[in-house]
Amino acid sequence: MSVCNPSLLFAGLLAALVAPAALAQVKLSDGMIRIGVLTDLSGLYAEIGGPGAVEAVRMAAADFMKENPGIKVEVLSADHQNKAEIAAAKARDWLDAQKVDMITDLVNSASALAAVKVAAERKRVVIVNGAASTRLTNEDCSPYSVHYAYDASALANGTGKYVVRNGGESWYFITSDNAFGQSLEKEVAEVVTANGGKILGNSRHALGTSDLTGLLLKAQSSRAKIIGLANAGGDTIHTIKAAYDFGLISFGKQKLAGLLVFITDVHALGLEATQGMFLTDGFYWNLNEQTRSWSARYAERMNRPPTMVQAADYSSTMHYLNAVKSAGSDDADAVMRQMRATPVNDFFAKNGVVRADGRFVHDMYLMEVKAPADSKKPWDYYSIVSIIPGDDAFIPLSRSGCRLVAK
Repeated sequence: MSVCNPSLLFAGLLAALVAPAALAQVKLSDGMIRIGVLTDLSGLYAEIGGPGAVEAVRMAAADFMKENPGIKVEVLSADHQNKAEIAAAKARDWLDAQKVDMITDLVNSASALAAVKVAAERKRVVIVNGAASTRLTNEDCSPYSVHYAYDASALANGTGKYVVRNGGESWYFITSDNAFGQSLEKEVAEVVTANGGKILGNSRHALGTSDLTGLLLKAQSSRAKIIGLANAGGDTIHTIKAAYDFGLISFGKQKLAGLLVFITDVHALGLEATQGMFLTDGFYWNLNEQTRSWSARYAERMNRPPTMVQAADYSSTMHYLNAVKSAGSDDADAVMRQMRATPVNDFFAKNGVVRADGRFVHDMYLMEVKAPADSKKPWDYYSIVSIIPGDDAFIPLSRSGCRLVAK
C-alpha cells in the first residue's frame, strides 16, 4: 500500500494550475503557430533538406507541444522545385491565405532570397538552413530573417583556407551557375588569394547537368593542384563520380576540394571514391553523445542520420518556438528580439547567437573523409581535423553589408 505525500501532491497541483496560466499569457494571432517547410522534395537537393527537413521540423513541433501542451503547432510543407518564382508564390500563399507564421529550410539560394523578400514585406519570420549565399546577411538581409546553418563564407574559411595553407596553392573551379555557386566560388577565391594562392580558371554549369566530363577535362588541362567544386547535391555527386570512374583526375597530382559536401553525398559515392577529401560542415551526427542521441531519434524516422541542414531545421525551429513562448506573442518583431537575445545551447550549437544582420554564429568543423578501413560502423565517415570558432568562420559584423548593422 502506498502513502501519498501531501507536500508532493500540493506541488503537483500547483504546477498543474500554474502551467496553463503561464501558457495563457502567450497571445497567438489565430490560436496556433503555423510553420511552413519550403524545400526541395524531389530534386537535386532532396537528400540535403527535402522530406528529412519536414520530419526534423515536425520533431521539433512535437517536442515543443509535449513540453507546452497549451500551444498548438501546425507544420505545412511544399516543394519549391529550386525555382525562385515558385518559392515566392508559395510564400505569398502561405503568409496571406494560410496564416503561416514562419517559413524554414529553403535549400537553394535563389529560392531562399525570394522567400525572404516576400516575408519581409509582410513582416514574417524566415529561417534559412539550406542556402549558402552570403547575400542573405549582406545586401539582401531582412529584420525578419535568420541565416542559421552555414554560408559560403564559413565553407571558404574552412576547406578553402586549410587546403591553400597545406600546399593547394593553385585552384580551378567547377561551379553551379546560380546564386549559390557564384557566391561560394567568390568567397573561396578571396580566401585562396588572401592566403597566397592563385586562381587558374573556372567552368560553370547549369543546375542539374548530368554530364560534367567536359568541365573536368578543362580543369585537368589547367594543371591546377586543386579542383574546387562550387556545387552541391546531385551536381557534386555527378562531378566526383565522373572524376573517379573515368580517371579524369590524377589524385597524385590534382585533388578535389568539395566545398559543400554533405554526409548523404559521401554515402551515395562511397568511401572508396571520397576518402581523404576535406570538407566543412556545421554538424556531424557522431560528434558527441548529444549529437548521437538526437540523431538516433531522427534515424528512427528516416532510417539514416541527418545532414547539417536537417539538424539545423530542428534546432532553429525549437529556437523560434521557445522565442514565441518567451515573448508571449507570435508577433514577428517581438519574436526576433527574443531570438537575438537568447543564446542557443543544444546538440547543434554551443553559445550560438543571432546577430543584427541575421547571421547565426556557431562553430563549424573541418572534416576529412575516412578511408574504408577506418570506418567502424554505418555512416562513420568523418574524422575531425579542427574546430573553427564561429567568429572565425563567418564574415565579421564589421564587414557586413547589411543595412541593419550600425557602422
